[in-house]
Amino acid sequence: MLTITKVTDELIQLGARLRATRLARDEPMRVFAQRIGVSVPTLRAMERGADTVAIKHWANALWALDRLSDLAAVLPKTESLLDLAHREVRPRRQRARPRLA
Repeated sequence: MLTITKVTDELIQLGARLRATRLARDEPMRVFAQRIGVSVPTLRAMERGADTVAIKHWANALWALDRLSDLAAVLPKTESLLDLAHREVRPRRQRARPRLA
């Protein structure tokens, strides 16, 4: 399996931030694991930065920390060139003239 060192480093840092946040909230590992629906060994793997943890578990952890909106920044929605072109070409609708009595 191909291992990209930069990815591994980022996962380790993410796990360290998760652990620091959990500890700052004074939440025991067992309680936090239960809140996000994982086992203690899975939470331990997340905090170590293991690359085998499902993204769903990370999303659950973000939710439990009131940070789920941070996930949107991972891959923000962007408009394609085609979308931009369609928006510029599309004629604007004109309002109907008022009827004369």
